[in-house]
Amino acid sequence: MTTPLVLDLETKYTFAEVGGDHRKLQISVVGIYDYSEDKYESYREEDLPKLFPKLEHAQMIVGYNVRKFDMQVLAPYYLGKIESFPVLDLIEEIEKNLGFRLALDDLARETLGVKKGGHGLLAINHFREGKWDELIKYCLSDVEITKKLYEYGKSEGKVFYKDQYGRREIKVNWKDRVKTETEVNLTIPL
Repeated sequence: MTTPLVLDLETKYTFAEVGGDHRKLQISVVGIYDYSEDKYESYREEDLPKLFPKLEHAQMIVGYNVRKFDMQVLAPYYLGKIESFPVLDLIEEIEKNLGFRLALDDLARETLGVKKGGHGLLAINHFREGKWDELIKYCLSDVEITKKLYEYGKSEGKVFYKDQYGRREIKVNWKDRVKTETEVNLTIPL
């Protein structure tokens, strides 16, 4: 049975360092939660060829700002059309319902009662200092928060954030895409 993957990645560079070009950010590590194996995994840049078959067989790729960030950063590493993969980007429905975007941390605090362990610049510093264990832990923590937020929104049909008026509800519809067991997202040209 095909199942979703939750994905987050960290980069080697900041947007300022690469002139705002996603394709030049370069991946330090990708973290996933694989529902089919019920486990978290991480992939360094040199291990990405092992990740791509999982993406190709996933029911869908779940993430937070995954379509406009993570998939764009992954694209130079993949020979096929990465934009063809089925994606559930949690931020898209938030933005559609509110008219603006929220940080993952804002939703995690109000919906799950947890907060992120840092920010993206911390991950870049871990990479530059060769602190792989800390980098992977940071990335997989974001994957875990995204997974829990997705599961909460999927089961409850809502998530929460806080504004100047207090705790607010956002209706969401994060249903799984139906995919046959034999369907594979092969996008590599022959």
